[in-house]
Amino acid sequence: MSSLTSKTFALRLAAASAFACVALAPALAPVAAYADASEPAAQQIDSFDSALIRTMKTSGGPEARAKTITPAVEATFDFPTMLGFAVGPSWATASADDKAALTAAFRKFTVASYAKNFSGYSGQKITVDPNVLTRLPDKLVKTTLSDGSSNVVLAYRMRQSGGIWKVIDVLYNGSISQLTTQRSDFSATVASGGIKALIAKLDGQTQKLMAG
Repeated sequence: MSSLTSKTFALRLAAASAFACVALAPALAPVAAYADASEPAAQQIDSFDSALIRTMKTSGGPEARAKTITPAVEATFDFPTMLGFAVGPSWATASADDKAALTAAFRKFTVASYAKNFSGYSGQKITVDPNVLTRLPDKLVKTTLSDGSSNVVLAYRMRQSGGIWKVIDVLYNGSISQLTTQRSDFSATVASGGIKALIAKLDGQTQKLMAG
């Protein structure tokens, strides 16, 4: 994984260019620390963190890493709910076909973002805080990405979907909301060109990410 500073990460998150695309300097052996097994929301993030580590270990280019991370991304994120927040009122009035196409494009973009940014590992440690906060109807699961000398804290806002806790937002250092920053970008694109314009934009960004 290429080395990114915390500031760079914050800027990328604010620009909605990736999901939690943090990179840390070499240090500890790659580990996903397991939270209390009685907390399903924390366990969901544990599983996702383990998949991130497997992705970093995957040899080959973006296509190989995308194949590794895809099942975890699909299991962890609630894309329709996220798009409902990010797109705004236009989401509610979009056709079923447009919603399906945009959800697919958003999913591919998310996978490509992880495949691009988690391109190798050099000892990073990911720790899940077992003390999950409940903010009805949501839960907040915090993780710490550490290189042994500095930490980056991510908080995953989760909500039940079909009886499963899924991510609906990611907060950097507890204050920078991915959904808030994406809403500005996504809604502006939809306002100027409609849902199909946003699909085309995401597809173009995905192609660039997967190009290597």
